[in-house]
Amino acid sequence: MGCLESLPYEVLMSKISFKEAREFLSRYPEKYDVAPGYRMFDLNIIGVPPIRVAVDGDALIFPYTKPCHGTFLIKVQNATDEIARLRGRA
Repeated sequence: MGCLESLPYEVLMSKISFKEAREFLSRYPEKYDVAPGYRMFDLNIIGVPPIRVAVDGDALIFPYTKPCHGTFLIKVQNATDEIARLRGRA
């Protein structure tokens, strides 16, 4: 199982709702909806469907929920492999 702490990430927003994350990510031209349990960076993404993720250049932006801590909007640079995998499922 992966760990968020092992990634070079940036927190864009913290302690937000899934709806707020979806609305924020809607502004990006390249966005995808994934089902709960979708794996990125060896992490299971959890939340209320649809879970929206967005591509910004070579960065991937997605909501990440830490139980007991809330939901954060995370941006990971140099995510080309994960972006290619995400595009391939569409």
